[in-house]
Amino acid sequence: MLRRRTALPVGAALLSAALASSPAAAGGAAGGDAGGALGRFHHLVVIYQENHSFDNLYGEWGSVAGQAVDGVASAEPAHTQQVAQDGTPYACLPQNDVNLTSPPLPANCTDTAAGKPVASAFDNAPFRVDDHIKPDDTTCPKPGQSAANGTAAGTGEPGGCTRDLVHRFYQEQYQLDSGKQDRYTTGSDAIGLTQGRYSTQQLPIWQYLHGDGALNYVLADHFFQGAFGGSFLNHQYLIAAQAPVYVGAAHDGSAADLHSVLDAHGFPATYPLYTPTGPVKDAELTQACGPTANPARACGDYAVNTIQPTYRPFGKGAQLPPVDDTKSAKNIGDELSDAGASWAWYAGGWDNASGDVGGAGWTNGTTAGTCTDPAHDAGAVYPYCADANFQYHHQPYNYFARYAPGTADRAAHLKDEENFLAAARAGSLPSVSFVKPVGAENEHPGYASETTGSDHLVDLLKTITSGPQAQDTLVVVTYDEFGGSWDHVSPPGQGDATPGPADAFGPGTRVPTLVLGAGLRESGVDHTSYDTTSIMATIEHAYGLAPLSSRDAAVADLAPSLRVAKGGRRDS
Repeated sequence: MLRRRTALPVGAALLSAALASSPAAAGGAAGGDAGGALGRFHHLVVIYQENHSFDNLYGEWGSVAGQAVDGVASAEPAHTQQVAQDGTPYACLPQNDVNLTSPPLPANCTDTAAGKPVASAFDNAPFRVDDHIKPDDTTCPKPGQSAANGTAAGTGEPGGCTRDLVHRFYQEQYQLDSGKQDRYTTGSDAIGLTQGRYSTQQLPIWQYLHGDGALNYVLADHFFQGAFGGSFLNHQYLIAAQAPVYVGAAHDGSAADLHSVLDAHGFPATYPLYTPTGPVKDAELTQACGPTANPARACGDYAVNTIQPTYRPFGKGAQLPPVDDTKSAKNIGDELSDAGASWAWYAGGWDNASGDVGGAGWTNGTTAGTCTDPAHDAGAVYPYCADANFQYHHQPYNYFARYAPGTADRAAHLKDEENFLAAARAGSLPSVSFVKPVGAENEHPGYASETTGSDHLVDLLKTITSGPQAQDTLVVVTYDEFGGSWDHVSPPGQGDATPGPADAFGPGTRVPTLVLGAGLRESGVDHTSYDTTSIMATIEHAYGLAPLSSRDAAVADLAPSLRVAKGGRRDS
């Protein structure tokens, strides 16, 4: 059941005042202009990046217009120091990324926690990744390849990549430890890397926003990922605010049974620093309900970890039957279409992956039957010439029946990122745009360079803000989830420190979020408690749409950020 402990800041009043005479308030505006939605802004662009907690990426942001940001400097020891499975604090942070182990780094710290000696270069405290792995270090894997513990410096591609870190539904709940934030390391396959962070003020996005003629922006420093775990579920929360149900899921314990199995601590796996107390299984669905289920965790037939769609494009692995949204709206795109408002999901690499030969984003030439782009997935079968780092589970609308291949809704709304760039330059953006960069440009640890992704983000912002609709466009930059990295702020529902709605599915760890645009008058910090579904709530309140779940019905919309920036009303 959804819990709401304190009243939330509600922005609907601000938005409704601006919409009182708007066509959108009466059912939505057709075409590329939302008719006054979002206060002074007629267009909303959501750029959805990948896998970083707030402290990991923005923890050293510094103040904004003299206003304090809740970053690493304000992290108290009780929410910072990591503890072993038995609750004993580590003396050192063990590492298994090949570029952070000792050797090659000096062993300045020794520890006997977890029953075995550890030699490490890291004390039990947050550390800067780029003190050890520079942005131009050759530690990134070749496209489509991966290494469990990272790519040794000098053997890979430039970009300063780390290894990937686990980011899954039940693991994150253990890591949060009821808001203590002290089991990220124990609950991770990447162990001490969870405490790594970047030098925020060296990031291209920070440099851009502090350069000459920079945009005004609002830093939302209490914005949480909508659901526990990884990218699949949080993309679903971005557009639907709920976990999809696997209709007809097996319950027989066979190989076809995709339910997770949890131990007494609610954990589903064995990791270097975690030993389960009983049988475990780390699978695509929640644990099955019943007498053996862990009562402290969600159960049922909900898809919560990475699972493939039934429709092309899809990758290897189990597939989720399509969610039937043909008779009633099940996601925000459905609602916008039914209200007559224009929108699109723009994905980097979409035309290649979906087989749209000759589309704006098609890069695989004119030789029928052959994928000619050297960056295509080695296992691709023409015309589905997906990029080697195209992530199929990052395409949430492809899980819904209304957007099946061959449908009018698919053709109208699922587009390539190249189409977005063209629309921004031409001044033909729809009312609502979702932008999802391709893998190499989305900042995901393990296969993408942080600085390359941040550079791409800056390029997107420059394209938007130099276009004809710049003054009328509000941009939200946020991240799908924490990517396995620590953050010191307890999410709503994890203890009582942070207000906001919470339930058995989230919200999870705090993520970086910016609200910006050429039409904002001031910069500042917004301390309002938000989660991913706040974006849905903002759209719903602007267009008079009904909520799709109890979460988006209760969460704060983004109107407080507009007030901070004095961008909410035409007369503000």
